[in-house]
Amino acid sequence: MSDLKRRLRCLASLVTLLFLGALPAFAAPVADADVGATDKMNLAQIMHTGGGVMYVLAFASILTVTFVVYFLVVMRVGYVAPKSLHRDIMEKVRSGANLDEVQRLCEDNPCPLSIIVVAALDYLKSTGSGVKPEALKDIMEGEGARQADEIQGRAQYLLDIAVLSPMLGLLGTVVGMLNAFNAVALENSIAKPIALAGGVSQALMATCFGLIVGIPAMGFYGYFRRTSSKVVSSLEVASLQVYSALSARRSK
Repeated sequence: MSDLKRRLRCLASLVTLLFLGALPAFAAPVADADVGATDKMNLAQIMHTGGGVMYVLAFASILTVTFVVYFLVVMRVGYVAPKSLHRDIMEKVRSGANLDEVQRLCEDNPCPLSIIVVAALDYLKSTGSGVKPEALKDIMEGEGARQADEIQGRAQYLLDIAVLSPMLGLLGTVVGMLNAFNAVALENSIAKPIALAGGVSQALMATCFGLIVGIPAMGFYGYFRRTSSKVVSSLEVASLQVYSALSARRSK
């Protein structure tokens, strides 16, 4: 878990640096090709128009990109239950190699599969010859369930962003409309249309940006939820094969 947090912090820092590095390019004023033509809004103007909630949504977009990149890296069968590691474990167990060798192999290749196998090996070494197959299975299933929950729970972060982003956009909409109505009530008759337009612009900008962040987050959540189910199934199959090999070895 600590390794997960460390990798996540590194990716978040990288994406933040990339975002900040690209900000000046987006924020540069758009060149006016024709005299008197209306300039398009640049990124800095959009952020200012949308109000303070836009900066929260910008941070949510950075988190979304960070999670997507990280999940693409770690939510794979090759990361959760590498075939080469699984093959090496099975070969050592079936050949009657010392359990310490198997444990060293797992510790040198940290992943959910190796964590499950290490839990089983710890039980085998602690009980000696009095191993109960049912207890060994329970230990491996318990650790496997914990790893499966951790894998599938990662995608929940994207769901949280997908749900909260439109709500933040709605909050910005309400604030913008309040500003618009307050402007109509307090400004003089000449400035009322301009003030009203500014409030409505803030409201629409916040709503739009909230949906821009929330919709992709929801789409990626669905994708990674399905991916995590496939990955967990592969982990269960690999763990069951290791359990069968360990049980056969202890019964000899």
